[in-house]
Amino acid sequence: MAYNSSVLSQLLKLLPRHEFEKRANRHDGQRRSDALSRWSQFVALTIGQLGGRCSLRDIEATVRSQGRHRYHLGSQSISRSALGRANEQLDYRFFEGLFQSLYQRCMSNRRSHGFRFKNKLFSLDASLIDVSMKVFPWADFNRQKSAFKLHLGLDHDGLIPAFARVTQGKESDMAQARMVALPKGSVVVFDKGYNCYRWHNTLTEQGIFFVSRIRGNARYRVLERHAVNRCSGVSSDQTIEYVVQRQDGDPLKPIRRIGYRDPETGKHYVFISNQFSWSAQTIADIYQQRWQVELFFKWIKQNLKIKTFLGTSENAVMTQIMAALCVYLLLAYLKFQSKISKSLQQILRLLQLNLFTRRSLLGLLQPPDQHGLPPPQLRLGLVRN
Repeated sequence: MAYNSSVLSQLLKLLPRHEFEKRANRHDGQRRSDALSRWSQFVALTIGQLGGRCSLRDIEATVRSQGRHRYHLGSQSISRSALGRANEQLDYRFFEGLFQSLYQRCMSNRRSHGFRFKNKLFSLDASLIDVSMKVFPWADFNRQKSAFKLHLGLDHDGLIPAFARVTQGKESDMAQARMVALPKGSVVVFDKGYNCYRWHNTLTEQGIFFVSRIRGNARYRVLERHAVNRCSGVSSDQTIEYVVQRQDGDPLKPIRRIGYRDPETGKHYVFISNQFSWSAQTIADIYQQRWQVELFFKWIKQNLKIKTFLGTSENAVMTQIMAALCVYLLLAYLKFQSKISKSLQQILRLLQLNLFTRRSLLGLLQPPDQHGLPPPQLRLGLVRN
C-alpha cells in the first residue's frame, strides 16, 4: 500500500515552499529564531479556514491533537498567544503579495469566460462585512454598526478573484476602483456605484472597455440611433454624449446607450458601454455575468471564516480575510490542475472531513469508478415462491 502524508500536507505542497520563504524573508526581514514563522502562521490560518475553527484556542487544540502531522506540514508548535501576536504584529500586506502569486499560478490552468471575444473579462464590486460596534469601535460605518469592506475584482476566466483590498466600511468604492490596474483591452463590468464619468473617460483613454448601467438622473444628448431587433429584447441602441463638462474643459467621450427588456422577468434595463462593435445582446449578456461576483461574495461568507475574527486590531482582521482569499485560490488551483468536476464547495466539504487523514488527495477528490455488480451479500435478492 502506497504511503501518503496528510491531505492538508498534500494541499499545502501546491504552494512552493521556497517561494513562500523567499517572499517572507524579503517582506519581514530578520526575525527572532523563536518567533512564530510566516509559514506556521499560514498553516494555522489554513487549518482555521478549512476546518471551520472559531477561535485561537480552537486552532491551538486542533494542532496539538494532530502533533504527529506537524513534521509533514513543516510548521512549529502553535500556541494561541503566539498566533494572536503574529496576527497583530506581522504586516497583513504579505498576504496581499501571496494572493497575487497564487492568482498567477491559477492563470496557467484557468478556464475561458465563455464569450466569443478573447478579451479578459472582470467584474468589479465591493461587499460589507458587518461586525460588532462594541468589539470594533474603530471600524465605524454609521451610528448603528461597524463594518469592513471587501473590494474585489473577479476574473471570469475561472471565476477567481484577481485583485482584492480590505478597508474600513466608509471607504469609497470609486477610491479603490481608481487604484486597480486593468490590462489594456480588457472588459470590466460594474454596477451604478462606479458611475463616475471621469473614470469612464479614463478607462476609454487607456483602451479598457466597460459595461454598466446608466444613472437615473444622467443628462445626455443622442448623437446617433442604431437599428435594433426588438424580438431579442433590445429596445434601443444609441450613441450618446453627456452634457456635463469636465473641470479641465475637455468634453467627455461619446458612449453607447442600450435599452434591454429581460424576456424572463419583463424588467427594463439601460446599459452603457464604450464598446461599439459588439452586438447589443452581447453587452446585455456581459452585464448579466456581473451576478457572478455577488455569488462569490455569498460563497466565501458562507464557507470561509471572514465574519468572525481571531483578533480585534485592523492588522489581524486584514490578515484573516486575505488569508481566506489565499485559501480560496489554493482550492481553485487544485480544482484547475486536477481537472475534477466537483464544485469548490464539494471539495471544501471533503477536505474538512479528511484534513488530517493519510490518503491520496486526488484519490479523495476523484475516487476510482466502481464498475460491476456489488458483492453478493449487499444484493437484494428477489425470491420467487
